[in-house]
Amino acid sequence: MVYTVTFNPAIDYVVHTDDMNVGGVNRSRSEEIYFGGKGINVSIVLSELGIKSKALGFVAGFTGKAIEDGVKEKGVETDFVQLHSGFSRINVKIKASQETELNGQGPVITEEAIAELYKKLDELKDGDTLVLAGSIPNTLPSDIYEKILEYLSGRNIRAVVDATKDLLLNVLKYKPFLIKPNNHELGEMFGVTLTTVEEIVMYAKKLKEMGAVNVLISMAGDGAVLIDEDGEVHVCGVCKGTVKNSVGAGDSMVAGFIAGCQQGDYEYALKLGTATGGATAFSDGLAQKDDIFRLLEQLN
Repeated sequence: MVYTVTFNPAIDYVVHTDDMNVGGVNRSRSEEIYFGGKGINVSIVLSELGIKSKALGFVAGFTGKAIEDGVKEKGVETDFVQLHSGFSRINVKIKASQETELNGQGPVITEEAIAELYKKLDELKDGDTLVLAGSIPNTLPSDIYEKILEYLSGRNIRAVVDATKDLLLNVLKYKPFLIKPNNHELGEMFGVTLTTVEEIVMYAKKLKEMGAVNVLISMAGDGAVLIDEDGEVHVCGVCKGTVKNSVGAGDSMVAGFIAGCQQGDYEYALKLGTATGGATAFSDGLAQKDDIFRLLEQLN
C-alpha cells in the first residue's frame, strides 16, 4: 500500500482572465477548481495508474471537507486528521498575461493533531511506501520529516521524500527509498551551479553516498537522471508536447516512478515517471492515463 502525507492541503482556485488590472475590478474568462497539495497530487495520479493509495494529512472546516470529498471522487482513500478550528487553505492562481498566485496560510496544527497523525502511521506495514512531499507549514516543527522517518525506522517502510535543501539533506541518514530534487535544487544543496549531465550525475551520486537508495533528478526540458540502488546511471530524454501547466508535474513524476517500480524495473520506472510528469505538464490538470501511455511510447 502507498500512503501519502500532505501537511497543508489546499483548494486551488484557478482564474483565467485576459488582463489583470491591479487595484480595479477584474472579470474572469473561466475558472477551475482543483484539490491539491503535493502528496494528494501523487495519490490522484497513482489512482489514474491503477495503484491504490491512502492520503493522510490535516484538514479543517468546510474547505477541508470539500478537499476530502474531492479527493475521494478521484478514487483515493483518505484518512485525514480533522482539525477542530480554522479551515484548509484556498490558493488563488490568476492566469493572465502574467501568472499571479496568492496562497493561503492554512489552519493551526496542534500537538494533539500531530499525535493523531502518528497513530495513523502505525497502520503502515512492512513493504508499504510512504510519500512525504512539499513544504512544512509554520505551525509544524521544522524537523517533522526527520521525526516521522525516525519514528518509522527499523520497519521495512519505503520512504519517498520530495523536498528541498535541509528538509531533504536531514533525512538521508534514514536511507529513503527515493528522493527527487530537480537539477537546480541539487545545485543549491551543494552551493554549486550545475550545467552538464555529468555534473548532475556526480552530485546525485553524493546524495546516494549520504544515504538515499535511489536518486531521481528532474531536469525540465532536458529529461531526467536516475541513480538506482545498484549505482547504475539511467538517463531519459523528455517527451514532446506543449507545456501548459507546471503545477503537479514533479508530483506526477514521483507517482509514475512509484507505479513503475511495481514491475521491479528501474529503467521502466524512470520512463513511466517521465511520461507521467509530461502528461501533467502538457494538460490543464493532472495526468490522465491515456495521455501517460501515449507519451510513454515516445520513450520506448
